[in-house]
This record gives sequence, C-alpha cells and structure tokens, in this order.
Amino acid sequence: MADVVEDILASAAKEVISIAGEANVLVIPTDVSNIDEVVRLRDKVYEAWGEVAVLLNNAAIGPDTKSWEMLDNWKKTFDVNLFGVINVQQTFVPSMLHQENQAMVINTGSKQGITNPPGNPAYNATKAAVKSLTEGLAHELRERPACTVTAHLFIPGWTFTGLTARNGGVKPAGAWTAEETVLFMLDHVRAGEFYIVCPDNEARRELDQLRIMWAAGDVAEGRPALSRWHRDWKSLFEEYIRDGLANME
Repeated sequence: MADVVEDILASAAKEVISIAGEANVLVIPTDVSNIDEVVRLRDKVYEAWGEVAVLLNNAAIGPDTKSWEMLDNWKKTFDVNLFGVINVQQTFVPSMLHQENQAMVINTGSKQGITNPPGNPAYNATKAAVKSLTEGLAHELRERPACTVTAHLFIPGWTFTGLTARNGGVKPAGAWTAEETVLFMLDHVRAGEFYIVCPDNEARRELDQLRIMWAAGDVAEGRPALSRWHRDWKSLFEEYIRDGLANME
C-alpha cells in the first residue's frame, strides 16, 4: 500500500492489516509524481515478495481548474493523475514482464475521461489520457510473444471516497462504497475484461452505454462539442436517453 498522505495511509493500512495480517502488508509512503520515490517503492516490493501479481494505479487529485486559468493546479493534476500512472507503469512493468506467473496492470480511469462533463477540464483531460495510455499498454502487451501480463482500465461510477466525499462526509444514496466498486472491478478483471465500467445506485450499465455512445456521436456526427450540455441539443439528448432506455427494457 502506497500513498503520499501518511496519516490516511496509516489508517487504511491498519484496517487492511487487521484482515490480512501484518506479514502480508507493506506500507510505503510514496509520492507517485516523484520517479525516485516510485523506484524506491518497486525495490522494496520486489525485495519483500519477488514479484507483483496485481499493480493498481489509483492515485488522483481533483483541484479546481478552468481552461484558461489556474495553471499551477493543471500542473499538479497532471503530475499525479497522469505522470503518476506513467511513473509507476514505466518502473514496474519491465520487471513484471520477466515474471513466470500471470500478472496484471489496472489503471484507474474515469467516466469523466470518456464523456467529459463540464466542471474540471484538467481532471477530465488527465483521465482521458489515462484511457489512451492504458489502451496502448494493453495492445503492446498482447502483441508481445508469450507475455503473461495484461492491462485493464478501471472506470468507477459515483463512488464515495475521500476525493469525492461531500455532504458533510455522509454517503449519498446514489453512490457506491469503495468496497462495492472494487468487488465489481475484481469480478470483471477475473473475466478478462479490459474496460471495466462500474455502475452505481443512480447510473446503471445501460445509461452509461448511452452516454458514452452520445459522446462519441459528437465526433462522428459533427455535433457541437459537449452537445449533451449544449442549450440547443440538451432536449434531444434527453429524448435519446429516454428512447434508448425504453428500447433496452
């Protein structure tokens, strides 16, 4: 377990150790935006266990950004959300390729990196980049002869975590817990899926599918950017969703 916020890392580790036992848990404070710290993390993991079966890149931040302002927040977001994944991937994967046992890399993306809702353009851009990065990794791994490493893109739904918590720390009814989301992810990784799009208590799979198809249609059909939120297209989008869900019943 690795995280840059040491008190939160210690608290989470205590919970995991109570289940898995102290001998089965490594706790290593790490800033994934710092390549030297990531190399130190890898070395300690391989020294302790000799291999990595599952590598989960899940670090992310979401400071406020605007498209023409807040440059420092843009840089911080890219350093963690994108280069954090790149640093870990470039540091661990070369070693994982030489392992005999099957292994996997799971990168955490976001629906925001696919449908691009207005509000935080830097976060959306980093998650779109993680999607592209992971697709490229999956292709390169499967083209490598006798490769035992696979890649997967974990796309959570509305999940109640420290990053997303609002409402005074009370979980909204529409959100899944982190545990529900991870269990869903594990089931679908075991099935060999690449795109693991998680539902939640408000957005079922069919709704996600329609939203993703509409976003792709902006490009394919030449609609305005983010037409789902465009005043001249919003009603058409809502009609598309109603008709699409009705047809899926």
